[in-house]
Amino acid sequence: MSEPKPASSSPTEAPSQDEQIGVVHNPWRDLRAFTAARIGLGRAGISLPTARLLEFQLAHAQAKDAVHWPIDVDALSGRLTEALATDAPIQLHSQASDRTIYLQRPDLGRLLDDTSQERLEAQGRSEGSQVDLALVIVDGLSARAIESHAVEFIEALHAELDADEHDWQCAPLTIVEQGRVAIGDAVGEALNARAVLVLIGERPGLSSPDSLGLYLTWAPRPGVSDAERNCISNVRPEGLKINAAAGRALYLLREARRLELSGVKLKDRSEDDVIEHDDNGPGNFLTS
Repeated sequence: MSEPKPASSSPTEAPSQDEQIGVVHNPWRDLRAFTAARIGLGRAGISLPTARLLEFQLAHAQAKDAVHWPIDVDALSGRLTEALATDAPIQLHSQASDRTIYLQRPDLGRLLDDTSQERLEAQGRSEGSQVDLALVIVDGLSARAIESHAVEFIEALHAELDADEHDWQCAPLTIVEQGRVAIGDAVGEALNARAVLVLIGERPGLSSPDSLGLYLTWAPRPGVSDAERNCISNVRPEGLKINAAAGRALYLLREARRLELSGVKLKDRSEDDVIEHDDNGPGNFLTS
């Protein structure tokens, strides 16, 4: 008869946080491997397990930090200049003088301050002719998203534009501090751009403090409504991948140039399957 094995004191064999005594497992917990959503958390008595509660508190703190994190414009400008081998981006500022005003007065985040407006108008006059696209980088509600993903996305988008059959003419890059989405309209108009694509840090969620948003507007001008924009959201490694977002942006840019519009009238069909049909018509798409 074999001798019983002694109990191991190795820390690697200690019970995991989800195997602690007193924790009642939720049968949905296996789905946690497929989503960052807070599901299958289990319980300890009538409360959450300590590990799950600490995870929530950490995520909440990260979301709050993302909102208040100041963007390092000089560092970002240097990275963009090196990555794209181009001139340094034009640095601009909204009429919200600091973060507190920015959070309290969204309207001021949509307007350029006087110095920035004059700088852009001078740039537009010096450029003269109209360009296809202006890329505007805005800190928004998560500068962390901009610092983490903006350079990589712009590199990927430039690769898509260079490979496209149309010779895309782009305005100089701009970076706006304390800005909202609509501030791209004034930038695009001043730079004589047919379309503007705003890269902005989105409002952080409890599992996405670094989510990048993209907003496309054809014929940008102050006063454009949100219904005239197309949005590509949740661009980050755990969401929509950078290369996929760049491909989708190019699709929308092509369609916006072809149709000369954007917003609710421009549908994103970049992932639609091609429906084959004969000469008699498309048939029933539900059974294709």
